[in-house]
Parts: sequence; structure tokens; C-alpha cells
Amino acid sequence: MKMRKMYGKILCATVVGLALLVGDHLVPMPFGSFVSEAQAVVGHPATPGSVAGVARRTTRRVIRRSTVYVAALPTGCVRTSVNGVVIWRCGGVYYQPYGGRYVVVYID
Repeated sequence: MKMRKMYGKILCATVVGLALLVGDHLVPMPFGSFVSEAQAVVGHPATPGSVAGVARRTTRRVIRRSTVYVAALPTGCVRTSVNGVVIWRCGGVYYQPYGGRYVVVYID
């Protein structure tokens, strides 16, 4: 009786294996992958929990103070904010108000 069950299981496994092999050749398969072209969109992710663009949203800028202080800002400065900190941009140089003077800061 045990041999009959074992042969039945072997026969069943063989039939399933052959069906899988034959099925591969009968079902038409598109050449290449299942998706014909890339569907990715650069920009905001479709869902808030998506990992696309996470680095952009979580990267914060660091403001480092230097030891260079000036009493008054040069002309043509624009007030801006980085991470909620008020700084002044004068050309390519950034200044932060500190104790009635302005300190040169570097934004990383």
C-alpha cells in the first residue's frame, strides 16, 4: 500500500512538471519584459509613503558660522530663509545677523 501511494505521488509530480514545461511553449510570451517601456515619472511621488524622492525631502542644509564679522551688509543683499533661519544673501556670500553685526556663514 505504501508503494502505491509513493508511485501515485511521483506520477502526480511528473504530470504537473510536464504540464508546466508544455505550458511554457503554448502560452505566447511578449519579447522582452512584461512592461513595454518605463512608466516612472520624475518629480513628486504618487503616494506620501513612497520612497521616491525621500532623500530630497529629508536632506537638511547645515549653516556653519565663520569667524568673519562685518558691521554692515553690502548693498544689494536679499533676505532669505534656510531651515527657518533668517540669512542675507549678497552675491555668493551669506550673512547671518548676530549681536548687532553680521557673521559670514557657509551653507552645506
